[in-house]
Amino acid sequence: MVKLKIDNADFEVKEGLTILDIAIGAGIKIPTLCNNKNFPHYSSCMVCMVKDQKKENFLPSCSALAQDGMDIDCSSDEVKSLRRESIELLLSEHRAECEAPCKVVCPGGYNIPLMNRLLSAKDFNTAVQLSIAQIQSSGLKCKDCPGYCENACRRKKVDTPVSIKNLQIFVSQQIKMENRVAGQHNIKKSSKRFASHIGKIEADELQEWLKECKNVIKRVREISDSDSAAMESESCMHCDCRAADNCRLRDIADEFSIKDPRGKIVNSPIQKKININTGLIFENAKCIKCGLCVRLCENSKEEPGLCFINRGFVSIISEPLTEDFNDILKTKSQEVIDICPTGALSLKTHQPPIWGA
Repeated sequence: MVKLKIDNADFEVKEGLTILDIAIGAGIKIPTLCNNKNFPHYSSCMVCMVKDQKKENFLPSCSALAQDGMDIDCSSDEVKSLRRESIELLLSEHRAECEAPCKVVCPGGYNIPLMNRLLSAKDFNTAVQLSIAQIQSSGLKCKDCPGYCENACRRKKVDTPVSIKNLQIFVSQQIKMENRVAGQHNIKKSSKRFASHIGKIEADELQEWLKECKNVIKRVREISDSDSAAMESESCMHCDCRAADNCRLRDIADEFSIKDPRGKIVNSPIQKKININTGLIFENAKCIKCGLCVRLCENSKEEPGLCFINRGFVSIISEPLTEDFNDILKTKSQEVIDICPTGALSLKTHQPPIWGA
């Protein structure tokens, strides 16, 4: 057995446990990003750091084994400050946005990218329910709005902005009174959260968002029916993050009240890879290189998965050099999405929950 102290509390535990294991069992909260109980420890994010007070050094709690006589500090301001620095370092090369510019500037905070996804998929019933959730408290703001969303729309840098106002107005006109009453359930109010920003975007990077659009799109300014709504919504470039409501990096940044750094380290260009066979999307600029997806796939002999390429600071996660992205993860796409702590991996058809949008 091993005897040690954690935050001035005495513990006697069996050998082979990590400090994080013991802390979790004792209800001591330590944030983690790269840790998963189903895989060997990797210690890449350094968000779970603790201090060994006897040796005056810091340790990643997810991989540091408990040793006899340790006196571990998990909660002091010094430890929290180091964790904060680790999170800020991850954010410094996280070239992504939590929310699309159109949603950020919208006075109503409407989830415009999600509405566009629903319309392009011709899921009009869910689009109507989303509209009910958005306008029930203060009504539709689009009619009197000068169009901040369209002014912020990145599509206008390519040709013309998406006809967001008219799309929102069209959907709101489809709401029936009985739907309005039914739609008032299960609605949660969204609160202001940490929001990351890309910073300067190069011209070739802007083109990456076009990959989710059809090659030939007929633009429609006036939205008169469901067909024209579906057609115009297909021009949305989807520059938001699909994991905005399910991102551990965002949650931890929120918890530490961290603001996104102004300067970004351009380690990975904004790039969107889309697997045409599975619909898997991989965006390297959102990846924190935790290696969870790599460890999930490394023992798979049936199909190629993701791996690390390059070395040192410029190492990135990618498909193997001998494989095409369209040929990887034929059966494990959802598994790598579920294990990813950010929005780096997602499904093209995935739609986040509409409530609280």
